[in-house]
Amino acid sequence: MSKKTISVKTPKPLRSMSADAVEQAALGDPDAQPLTESDFRRMKRTPRAKMIRRALDLTQEEFAARYHIPLGTLRDWEQGRAEPDQPTKAYLTLIARDPEHVDRTLNPRSH
Repeated sequence: MSKKTISVKTPKPLRSMSADAVEQAALGDPDAQPLTESDFRRMKRTPRAKMIRRALDLTQEEFAARYHIPLGTLRDWEQGRAEPDQPTKAYLTLIARDPEHVDRTLNPRSH
């Protein structure tokens, strides 16, 4: 039997910084500047349909078929080319809150 030697290095203690010093250090980093108002205006929000679909772990095709949404429409929503109207937003809210119930209601024979 051979013995294995394991070397463990003791980490150096972290230097404590005040909140102000942390903020100043962050502002001094040119790659980590805070977003400006114009940055926020040009940014696109992640479409809600995409978040719901991903949370359900479904492909676009599966989500569209299960919830009777035309695939092209779903893709337009997810890519920001179109936005769901108010009734559709309500429908997406129902899917988000109780996806199984909506699925059973729309597809009774598959259950």
